[in-house]
Amino acid sequence: MAKQRIDHDRLFKELLSTFFEEFLLLFFPDVYEQIDVHHLSFLSEEVFTDITAGEKHRVDLLVETKLKGEDGLIIVHVEHQSYTQRTFPERMFIYFSRLFQKHRRRILPIAIFSYNEHHDEPSSLIIQFPFLTVLDFRFLTVELRKLPWREYIRHDNPVAAALLSKMGYNESEKVEVKKEFLRMLVRLELDEAKQRLLFGFFETYLPLSEEEEIQLRNEVSQMETKEAKQVMELIISYEQRGIEKGIREGIKQGIEQGIKQGMKQGVEQGRKKGIEEGKTDIAKRMLAKGYDVQTIHELTGLPVEKIEKMKKQK
Repeated sequence: MAKQRIDHDRLFKELLSTFFEEFLLLFFPDVYEQIDVHHLSFLSEEVFTDITAGEKHRVDLLVETKLKGEDGLIIVHVEHQSYTQRTFPERMFIYFSRLFQKHRRRILPIAIFSYNEHHDEPSSLIIQFPFLTVLDFRFLTVELRKLPWREYIRHDNPVAAALLSKMGYNESEKVEVKKEFLRMLVRLELDEAKQRLLFGFFETYLPLSEEEEIQLRNEVSQMETKEAKQVMELIISYEQRGIEKGIREGIKQGIEQGIKQGMKQGVEQGRKKGIEEGKTDIAKRMLAKGYDVQTIHELTGLPVEKIEKMKKQK
């Protein structure tokens, strides 16, 4: 099966448009202090055509706002880059010039680099002669992989929580990074929609193996009692959503199989088979993660005897 392509730009746009103030406060506190956060609006997408290369480029995020104490509007342009590109500063300048041509306002450009390599990214484009500097274009940058993740776990900031998954951890620290992410999520006390956004973002970039998930649960159980309970409830909550999604997909698959058979009986049989297979698959995963039989029974509805049998066959 082909590996599903991650839409990096969409994920980052969703995160930053939901938590734009928190993003500025975390990485650019000086900018945050000058921005009138009560006057924020997101502009429609801009698509630019590179005539030479024959490609279309979409600006990631445009925010219209004001500086404190000033009447004139400014635009904050945030561009996300998930791979290294030698000509990236040129692209930032082209975006800047075309945006300025259209809006005729001061524009603050910011670039976020999220690729996994360590790389020194330039933050300027200079065009000059020995006798004249024609252009000195500069933009703000965030290079996530260079950031030491431990320095961000005490920030009660949802952007910091999500972006732990892209910071400078090593493979042996993955379980600890997720544990700290969950602790941050508990402290933030966000509504369900925002919590789901952060969890989905984090899981996309830092998935754990089944063995690592078991290690995570063991480490959580050793935490202070109240916090351990809250974090474990969060883990179970999202695993429950995964179970429900698996069952829904099983139902859908069963119905599709039944439709192909072209018979009403086939639809019903396919539906039942899909539900049963979905529950069985989920029960096996839960057993692998160390869930007890009674919990699996309550969450999936499978008979205790069947779960006991699966447990013995592991």
